[in-house]
Amino acid sequence: MVGNRHLKIATVALSGLCLSCAGAVAQQKQHVSYKVTAENSKYTEQHAIDVGDLPGHQVRVFEIHRTFPTNAPVINGLKLTEQWTRSATDYIDNTGSSVTYGVYVLENGDKFFTRGNLVAQSPAPGKLSNWVAGTITGGTGRLIGIQGVVRSSGTAEPKAGVNETQTDIDYWFEK
Repeated sequence: MVGNRHLKIATVALSGLCLSCAGAVAQQKQHVSYKVTAENSKYTEQHAIDVGDLPGHQVRVFEIHRTFPTNAPVINGLKLTEQWTRSATDYIDNTGSSVTYGVYVLENGDKFFTRGNLVAQSPAPGKLSNWVAGTITGGTGRLIGIQGVVRSSGTAEPKAGVNETQTDIDYWFEK
């Protein structure tokens, strides 16, 4: 029942993001899609605290660092070199919600930033599947004025330090 509620929340969030993008149709929208495997995705920090009200209920903060040694995605003509994700979760047995913050670093040092809402479900003990919908909140250098949406889905085993993700980014520049 908790899982269904979180899926409904994610659906509503995604619908809202789609509606917010409707005004971008007249602007030149770009699309980027990429996958980051476990070999190029590492948890750099994780801290979990038991809430104490229910078995398996934890709040957790974590940071993930992703790199692109081959076939790097290209944003506004520049290769993406690294991505940082920072998040605070509220999970019961790896099922629940989270707010995520992303920092995407391009080859010339320019960055763009995202904020998203994550929903996770646990298909098996210690494992989770997740879906994130978010918006681009700003950028630096050649990315000043960037706007857009970021959607991703992935799998993880937090205690084992394993994380993989598939990401789609639609972006444009404010005119």
